[in-house]
Amino acid sequence: MLRFLPSPSASAVHFGFLTIHFYALSILIGILVAISLGRHQYHRVGGDPEVISSLALWAIPSGIIGGRLYHLMTSPDAYFGRNGRPLDAIKIWEGGLGIWGAISLGALVIYLRVRKNPAISFGTLADALAPGLFFAQAIGRWGNWFNIELFGKPSSAPWALAVPLSHRPIGYEEFATFHPTFLYESLWCAAGGVFLLMLPRRRTMVAGNIFLIYVATYCLGRFGIESLRIDSSHAIAGLRINEWVSAAGFCVATFYLSRTRNAGR
Repeated sequence: MLRFLPSPSASAVHFGFLTIHFYALSILIGILVAISLGRHQYHRVGGDPEVISSLALWAIPSGIIGGRLYHLMTSPDAYFGRNGRPLDAIKIWEGGLGIWGAISLGALVIYLRVRKNPAISFGTLADALAPGLFFAQAIGRWGNWFNIELFGKPSSAPWALAVPLSHRPIGYEEFATFHPTFLYESLWCAAGGVFLLMLPRRRTMVAGNIFLIYVATYCLGRFGIESLRIDSSHAIAGLRINEWVSAAGFCVATFYLSRTRNAGR
């Protein structure tokens, strides 16, 4: 029986001139799950599932662009620093998609597409997509396992990730096993998706509240998980940027949830 979680021996498979990167495949499977579940959830509340499919054609590329831009803005040194490689900025198959940028730009594009259509409620759309987004993130995080990246501090727990010497950060060469933070986040997101699917629909619940619960729940877990990570990141007052974003996202989401609840509308 394996004592630790092993690292994969390959991050891609080659078929002649075609190379399939497992990171990209994980993201793709997650997207398909999100669309399929989003169609089902939107149909449950009386919406046309084809709306989800048509909006996906705009939201998916926007989300990928937004996710990459967020990553580049928060980790610029690897690409534009003294020893950076600017051309690597387009190599999204090597990892580096920030969920904050992906959700923000994707949601903005969907909003702009539907805001002038009185038959479509943006809040209802967001609610229908929220559980699928959780499951998409749960699946997509396994792309980080294939790339042997985004692991946390050294750990000797039975579920710790065994990291080859070539992938260990500078200063951690003597440690062989680390917290599998990608796994923690995957499990948190999967649990969050199940929670949203089981969440009772109350008459007082405002359209968009389920999406706000998704944001608050994810941010809560991400804040704790982020504190374990040791990959390079800018920090402000001792906290990584993603910790600040998580805290801000949680506060904003809970504020609006409280506001709509107190207003009764």
